[in-house]
Amino acid sequence: MAIDPKKHEMPTQAPEVRAHNFNEVALGYTAEIAVKEAQRCLNCKNRPCVSGCPVNVNIPDFITKMKGGDFEGAYSIINESSSLPAVCGRVCPQETQCESKCTLGVKFEPVGIGRLERFAADWHNEHTKEKTQIPAANGHRVAIVGSGPSGLTCAGDLAKKGYKVTVYEALHTAGGVLVYGIPEFRLPKAIVAKEVETLKELGVDIEPNVIIGKTLTIDELFEMGYEAVFVGSGAGLPNFMNIPGEAYKGVYSANEFLTRSNLMKAYLDEPQTPIMKGGKVAVVGGGNVAMDAARTALRLGAEKVYIVYRRSMEELPARREEVEHAEEEGIDFRLLCNPVEILGYNNPNDARDPKNGFVKGIRCIKMELGEPDASGRRRPVAVEGSEFELDVNVVIMSIGTSPNPLIKSTTKGLEVNRWGGIIVNEDGLTSREGVYAGGDAVTGAATVISAMGAGKIAAKAIDEYLSKK
Repeated sequence: MAIDPKKHEMPTQAPEVRAHNFNEVALGYTAEIAVKEAQRCLNCKNRPCVSGCPVNVNIPDFITKMKGGDFEGAYSIINESSSLPAVCGRVCPQETQCESKCTLGVKFEPVGIGRLERFAADWHNEHTKEKTQIPAANGHRVAIVGSGPSGLTCAGDLAKKGYKVTVYEALHTAGGVLVYGIPEFRLPKAIVAKEVETLKELGVDIEPNVIIGKTLTIDELFEMGYEAVFVGSGAGLPNFMNIPGEAYKGVYSANEFLTRSNLMKAYLDEPQTPIMKGGKVAVVGGGNVAMDAARTALRLGAEKVYIVYRRSMEELPARREEVEHAEEEGIDFRLLCNPVEILGYNNPNDARDPKNGFVKGIRCIKMELGEPDASGRRRPVAVEGSEFELDVNVVIMSIGTSPNPLIKSTTKGLEVNRWGGIIVNEDGLTSREGVYAGGDAVTGAATVISAMGAGKIAAKAIDEYLSKK
């Protein structure tokens, strides 16, 4: 049978429709399309795709199950390695990981591994009603700080081995960046809630509204009887440019903007925590979070949305799929531009205080690419005399995040690097015995799947550590 050179298209909502709702953009494969896509897999003996997966999902074996229509069997194989398959199938950058290693991709388009993983997980969630069996307890207790992808992965892997695991989450809903950072149209909250529920069925306890470093400290967790702690608190401290005008009302970090929309339901017709209705928006940055913020602003009623990015499209770090979706929806990309000032006007009721002012525009300067910098990308250089203004009333800064310093400042002997990331060894062990860390709290902002990989490595190390006790 001849192999189709292209992966099967993912059905999506039409751009003119989806730009005005928060429903999921990608609609998912049908069973028929999933089987056809699975049949493109060559089932290579050396299995290069597995090496490209940070959690080492047994990709060829799960795809083989799908070829025969055994979707539950496919899910079972994925679930051996991944605690969040429905999430990974939606938001992981497969094009730079497993699919980039696909042998078929040398000559044709690679197998749609992420799309097949999503289908298998969705099929399981829709058709399987049996509850997960709780493994026999081994008598050890572990605390997890943060319920994002690294924390949930670590919790799941340990629970499967019989550990009594408690996850402490600062916010009122479990899921971390999966629920407060990624918008509904890319990752429905019901999907995350289902994955969390599966972990609860394994015996994992979730304690929301607990801020480790304030409500409890890591030292107090050990006093409570936990024998190891995994810190997966993410990188929730937003970065700003420190340019004039950032104190004006209407300037947001992408974290705040997306959290208000996702967790505080600013997308409702009459929201309790409104952000904006109408107006013009500039999103500064070019990563996936910037795409999420821009597309969310559009759905919240913005008349015009700009992406302002200091490099060219070639260097723009967001996933190609997300960029293409944003372009289709009418987002205006202003590339090779960099903000130098946020323009505003004072509140007539308090003209003495500029902090009471409001955004009325953003002044940018054009850039050109010079020599490569430390990251290997060509360094953007300002073009003298090229300043121009964009008429906007909302500016969203999406230029990266840093780990919150709270845990470091309340935990003795926990070493961090100059960016605030917790220092760990190859097993995720910190400078404190029994304390492990992973994900964005260590690396700074990165991908969901890399955070999951770190949680998996730490779970294995914790198991080895406590098995010797």
